[in-house]
Amino acid sequence: MVQRTHLTGARVVLPDGVVDSGRVTVEGTHITAAGPATGPAAGPTAGPAADAAPGHADSGGERALDLAGGWIVPGFVDLHVHGGGGASFSAGTPEEALTAIGTHRRHGTTTMLASTVTGDLDDLARQAAALSELVEQGELAGIHFEGPFISPHRCGAHQPSLLRAPDPADVRKLVDAARGTARMMTLAPELPGGLESVRLLADSGVLAAVGHTDSTYEATLEAVEAGATVATHLFNAMPSLLHRAPGPVAALLEDERITVELINDGTHLHPAVLGLAFHRAGADRVAFITDAMGAAGMSDGRYPLGPMEVEVKDGVARISDGPTAGSIAGSTLTLDRAFRRAVTIDGLGVEATVRALSATPARVLGIADRVGSLEPGKDADLVVLDDDFRLRGVMRRGAWVVHPVLG
Repeated sequence: MVQRTHLTGARVVLPDGVVDSGRVTVEGTHITAAGPATGPAAGPTAGPAADAAPGHADSGGERALDLAGGWIVPGFVDLHVHGGGGASFSAGTPEEALTAIGTHRRHGTTTMLASTVTGDLDDLARQAAALSELVEQGELAGIHFEGPFISPHRCGAHQPSLLRAPDPADVRKLVDAARGTARMMTLAPELPGGLESVRLLADSGVLAAVGHTDSTYEATLEAVEAGATVATHLFNAMPSLLHRAPGPVAALLEDERITVELINDGTHLHPAVLGLAFHRAGADRVAFITDAMGAAGMSDGRYPLGPMEVEVKDGVARISDGPTAGSIAGSTLTLDRAFRRAVTIDGLGVEATVRALSATPARVLGIADRVGSLEPGKDADLVVLDDDFRLRGVMRRGAWVVHPVLG
């Protein structure tokens, strides 16, 4: 018998607005209804006591859980994450990958790409082959290659000695190693082979992302015309926006074909800059990301990031030694914190924030028919927040990852 669960009483964020005291019904792994509560919750077990223990159900297979005072929003979708829970996707092992996945799921990210870090091509191919198995198993939505085809002038937390120009043959090698699971690659389009590689990626169904680039405004527009559709962590690891040299930032913000990634941790972007980008691009073109490394969900200390070592102090990750020592090295962010910050500090509306955390990245990945919003027929991926926008519950494909407790 398929279990039917009615989540009632919360404010539900739907694609067309917020429903106060709404209802979401889940059957098995999918949402079967989402909208206003037009009457008592279906089934004889309605009320807060009906689901006092996870897995409780009456003989009719009906369950109701009263979430009054909370919010129900879609599960978050992260386009750019390197690790978490002390583990890294760059390790190329299922054990580390599953640790990172589990860490971010507990913070509301029900769909994510696994992002790699610049390394030797053969090692990156090995990592891709290992991660592709988790994509095929449904644990990941795909693989994102960040480097090695990036600018040595904007390498950030990537090992300078391992960088290389984006030769299309090398780009093809990594895409092929992922066995159909490559979803995005970040590169600097101004480098030799850059535009050809952008075209190759676009023709292969892989998102070409402009990032870690020293590109000009004009060269960036050429990349967009060649097929680039994503800006990797806009503002970070690229030339600043200047009034006589607008650089890639202006080109990426103004073009309606580009989705811009923003890291909303209070470190990577000043709130005024984040607001400027958000309001210029709009929620349908912004994807909030974590760019998280292994220290996400962990305490301060030293952690690996690909071949580099990172020191985390007061929650900020920086390269600990070498030629790029002191550079910010990803983040320790989780998307539930990005959500709360967007609403309570940045002053963004709840509906716009939901789009930037769920609907927009799902659309970019081409999986909006399955995830990214609370609609009948979609996967039962959702997050429960309290009235202060703190995470209180996470459901993925109909199963509670974090069972909700409000009050």
